[in-house]
Formats: sequence, structure tokens, C-alpha cells
Amino acid sequence: MTVAGLITVDSRFDADATIQRLIRALEAKGITIFARVDHAAGASSVGQALRPTTLVMFGNPAAGTPLMQAAQTAGIDLPLKALVWQDADGAVRLSYNDPGWIAERHAIAAHPAIGAMTAALAALAQQATSGD
Repeated sequence: MTVAGLITVDSRFDADATIQRLIRALEAKGITIFARVDHAAGASSVGQALRPTTLVMFGNPAAGTPLMQAAQTAGIDLPLKALVWQDADGAVRLSYNDPGWIAERHAIAAHPAIGAMTAALAALAQQATSGD
């Protein structure tokens, strides 16, 4: 499944391990974790089933603020988010918004923060999903 602006990486770990690896990688980089939303627990609280699906919201105000100064509407997509989810076949994946897509969506001209965010997210996803 391809979704515009969404990058999805396969994980070699189960959902819980992938989430924990992501959180450790974020903390090691000094990136603020703003929230963790367990959608499966929410579904369970209303008597419905959902495979593991957890959203982690994180960011660095020093990197995100310049983007919101360029276009305040970027605040709808910031802080950054990563979704760890398990598909119907049991495969675990990590998905996040491509910073280039965020910039395009909000008509933000070329900005050095976009390249840095793109590289950082790719590295974080790699650490969380493959252990490299």
C-alpha cells in the first residue's frame, strides 16, 4: 500500500520491541517525546479489537519552529509522529510523514530543516526497525 507523503519501513521486531527501540533512539538523541497513543488500548476500552497500533509524537522545537514560522499551518503536522502497527499478516511496520511532503503541503520553500528532519527520521526508523 502506497500513501502519498507516507514512508513505511518493515520492522524485524514485534510491535512492543519496535516502540521501545524507537523511544530509546529518540531519547538517545535528546528528542522530546510529547505523547504516546495506544490506539489498540483505546479500541479495547470500547469493546473493539485493533491490532497493535501505537502513535509516538516527538520533536525538537529548535527544528520545528522555523517551519511553523514559514507556515503556521505546519503545526498540524508537527510535532513529528511515527506509527508502529501490525498488519493483518502479523508484519510490524513503522510509518511516518515525509518531511518533504510536509513542506510541500504547507508551501514551505526549501528549508535546511527539511533535509535534517528527513535524514534524522530515516536513521531513527532504521534503529527502531532493524537494529542497525
